[in-house]
Amino acid sequence: MNAVRRGLGNGLVQAVLVVIGLIWLTPLAGLFVSSLRSAKDTAKGGWWTALTGPGQLSFDNYSALLKNAGMTQAFWNTVLISVPATALVVVIAALAGYAFAWLDFPGREPLFLVVVALLVVPVQIGLLPVAKLFGQLGLFGTIPGVVLFHVAYGLPFAVFLLRNYFAEMPKEMLEAARMDGGSEWRIFTQLVLPVGRPAIASLAIFQFLWVWNDMLVALLFADSSSQPLTVQLQSQIRQFGSNIDVLAPGAFLSLIVPVAVFFAFQRHFVQGVMAGSVK
Repeated sequence: MNAVRRGLGNGLVQAVLVVIGLIWLTPLAGLFVSSLRSAKDTAKGGWWTALTGPGQLSFDNYSALLKNAGMTQAFWNTVLISVPATALVVVIAALAGYAFAWLDFPGREPLFLVVVALLVVPVQIGLLPVAKLFGQLGLFGTIPGVVLFHVAYGLPFAVFLLRNYFAEMPKEMLEAARMDGGSEWRIFTQLVLPVGRPAIASLAIFQFLWVWNDMLVALLFADSSSQPLTVQLQSQIRQFGSNIDVLAPGAFLSLIVPVAVFFAFQRHFVQGVMAGSVK
């Protein structure tokens, strides 16, 4: 009887999760279907009407999108901003997190308190001062300027996260490695990084999603030649209003990349969340 109850309970939970998953995927499916329809067909009815008339679906919008120099340039600008901003944050935060967790150096605790204090500083406070500084350095309106801003504001949380994760590692494990003659660099690269891979993967996902979907920073720090896809889509709305044949495929392209990144690293992300819940 208990086994039957457990089976019914598990089946109910799975059914609820399937329903939630379908609801969550419905906007994505609707956007994809809309991106395959012409502006004329879209004006006639909602995207679900295409399910009964699949003949109206085609990839002509994507062909036109690839020929749109502004959209393609914005896509590659987004890649050139998101990938370095994510890689730099992960690398620097991993090094700093290991140093704060396991290395003794003067001022370690006060410096870490400064890092924690930076977590409460809103991004909006630094926009104008940093814009003025970048203007003096010649970085305003450039991709490196946008990348540096994201790195600077992503590091406090990244360092805090990885330091706390690394600090939970068994002390005996690191001491044994030192007794075997391992250098700090070898311990970090061959021991700490493999063990901390779930937390690092979780950090990389969050940082990438934040930078890829950002519009506020890019709207202020990027000019017309370096603006990412989010700003370009907003500009298309402002200029043409109802050009759904350009906006729909562009929005779907902007959405599908972070979704693909999330599912690619899903296993490591779940491991990081579960490890954090146990500690």
